[in-house]
Amino acid sequence: MNEIRLKAFLSVAKNLSFTKASRELCISQPAISKHINALEDRFNVKLFLRIANNVVLTEAGEVMLYHVNKILSNLNDLEYAMHLLNKDHVGKIRIGASTTIAQYVLPQILAKFIEEYPNIDISIITENSSFIENALTQNDIDLGLVEGLCNNSSLSFKPFMKDELVATVGFHNEFINGKEISIEKFYEMPLVLRERGSGTLNVIEQVLLDNNIKIVDLNVKLHLGSTEAIKTFIQNSQCLAIVSINAIERELQNKLLKIVDIGDISFNRVFYYVTNYGGQNPIVNHFLSFLMESLPNHKKS
Repeated sequence: MNEIRLKAFLSVAKNLSFTKASRELCISQPAISKHINALEDRFNVKLFLRIANNVVLTEAGEVMLYHVNKILSNLNDLEYAMHLLNKDHVGKIRIGASTTIAQYVLPQILAKFIEEYPNIDISIITENSSFIENALTQNDIDLGLVEGLCNNSSLSFKPFMKDELVATVGFHNEFINGKEISIEKFYEMPLVLRERGSGTLNVIEQVLLDNNIKIVDLNVKLHLGSTEAIKTFIQNSQCLAIVSINAIERELQNKLLKIVDIGDISFNRVFYYVTNYGGQNPIVNHFLSFLMESLPNHKKS
């Protein structure tokens, strides 16, 4: 079966748009339509319906999507296995990483991986943990790297790295002079936190609940969608934030931010790699081995 036809179908099915599929695959929209028509003629089915301005999968389209995902995954595995006979690593891997991991853990590791394995094509999406988990269940990615567990029984979560969240403020914050604040003071401090769906916020919320503190009772001023935005914000405000220690190393060295202890509360967490259950893509396994070997010993879980 023509591989480009399968890729054209998959792109339309994922984007629910012929136009977006055309852009994604860098081929014309008429060519996309031609590939879809060829598949429909071969199996004598209708794969998509146009309703108003929307494109939806038919029942036949849903069946096709399930099998096309498996076929293209197997082709990727085949390519990797055959090239490996000549000790050459060739293939593709799609990774979804939550924001903290993508910004502060992966870059150095990816730089080394790409240098050592230049023929492995890596694509990465960066989103919060809940988005990554959903992308994995939809087969939009091969591997997820997230900041916490979820209740999705179709996914396998395994720890790969420990992380510490710390309370931090601007170096010259007017409300805090020392290195520690009381729980009572914490209730009064203006807070800026990550957005809902963020693995970081989930961990913070759970640790606080374990210490009989509810976020709704705190003085939360703002939710922001990235740690970088939070760092810039607290450098220019009197707010306190709780972020990964890995995210503020440079700011601590340059005396732009400082760490503040909140009583005896510790915000520790674990980063997880997430896969669908069942046999894993050999390229995923290879990347995971490289990832684990590249982590400093003190950061491994």
